[in-house]
Amino acid sequence: MNIWIKNGHLLDPANHRDEICDLYIEDGKVACVGSLSSDKPERERAEKATIIDAEGKYVMPGFLDLHVHLREPGFEYKETIRTGTSAAAKGGFTAVCPMPNTKPATDSPEMVKKILEIAERDSEIHVYPVGAVTKGQSGEEMTDIAGMAAAGAKAISEDGKSVMNAELYRKAMREAANAGIPVLAHCEDKNMVGSGAMNAGKKAEELGITGITNAVEDVIVARDILLAKETGARLHLCHCSTKDSVKMIKAAREDGVKVSGEVCPHHFAMTEDEIPRDDANYKMNPPLRSREDVEALCQGLSDGIMEAISTDHAPHSEEEKKKSIADAPFGIVGSETAYALAVTYLVKKGFLTPMQLVERMSMRPCEILGVPGGNLAVGMPADITIADMDSEYKIDKNTFVSKGKNTPFHDVPVNGRVYYTIVGGKIVYQYEE
Repeated sequence: MNIWIKNGHLLDPANHRDEICDLYIEDGKVACVGSLSSDKPERERAEKATIIDAEGKYVMPGFLDLHVHLREPGFEYKETIRTGTSAAAKGGFTAVCPMPNTKPATDSPEMVKKILEIAERDSEIHVYPVGAVTKGQSGEEMTDIAGMAAAGAKAISEDGKSVMNAELYRKAMREAANAGIPVLAHCEDKNMVGSGAMNAGKKAEELGITGITNAVEDVIVARDILLAKETGARLHLCHCSTKDSVKMIKAAREDGVKVSGEVCPHHFAMTEDEIPRDDANYKMNPPLRSREDVEALCQGLSDGIMEAISTDHAPHSEEEKKKSIADAPFGIVGSETAYALAVTYLVKKGFLTPMQLVERMSMRPCEILGVPGGNLAVGMPADITIADMDSEYKIDKNTFVSKGKNTPFHDVPVNGRVYYTIVGGKIVYQYEE
């Protein structure tokens, strides 16, 4: 399919383009940016293409989500690769990285290949598998990291938990460095978290629920940064939630450590004070933190210390989330709300410019993972998101494509709507009233 996108506001940080212009897609790639040639054959070819009038909308390189849970195989009642990637496409994501805590875990070259085979069949967006650090995510025996990388894994992670054996993790980091793939780190000291289910603060005391202190995250952030410094691994810290995580990433980068960090929309848009009652739709790991932490995360994104916005999309069944915060599983969905929340809480509040938002959701995630994308130069794959930043509406969980409806943002007013998601020159999502 050839597509002529007319009159859109192009935001392409990789090529320093911030202008209203046309973009022409041919054979799945960007063929022209700017005014089409007056050459008659070229004009005639373009005029036969599918035309998208993007006036009043931004045309951006497609978003990459470094952190999702697609649940397949093993937990298909929560989500599948088909439903999860469809939800991501609706949210403007042209690529996602599914975490390995499936059943069985994505802990071998064979399992990586299985994920890719299902994705080839069921997904219209790019799926970049993440392999587990240890077999069965048991924390005891290292996986075949080189083999998984050769099979198509783009990173390793023990997401959902930390590898508590520092020596084993050091060896895994070395293997990842040798394989040329990053380590995506879930930072949580399991010996400190205990039965914690929400932030250790006044709200936890009010609800009578065991709290999770900032140190639970910060201790492992410090350890992982030191291991990355020693091994030369490319370290990416997932779902950062504390002010000290921001400080440590800044200091480590200044010290030459190859480290980056992501912030999820729930961590920059909401504090623990906004939990209205014992409602497990507000339970995620790490938990909603204090106002001071949220301000530090927003400023970290603004300053470029925190380089990526990811969702940690974690669908659960309605039955599971009906339980108390103390007993329900951690996690909320995020694929279909991330862009609007980022526009509403970061762009509209002055923390990010529209161009910086594209950097955090597209260009930098692609660079961190080492995959194509985040770039709309001529000849690049036509992975494109078309969206505005002014539409006003309320989030409605009943419209979600994801199987999961577990969100604390239901009925929250937001700005910014995705209108088209294009992958390899194919329209995979189009907004309809």
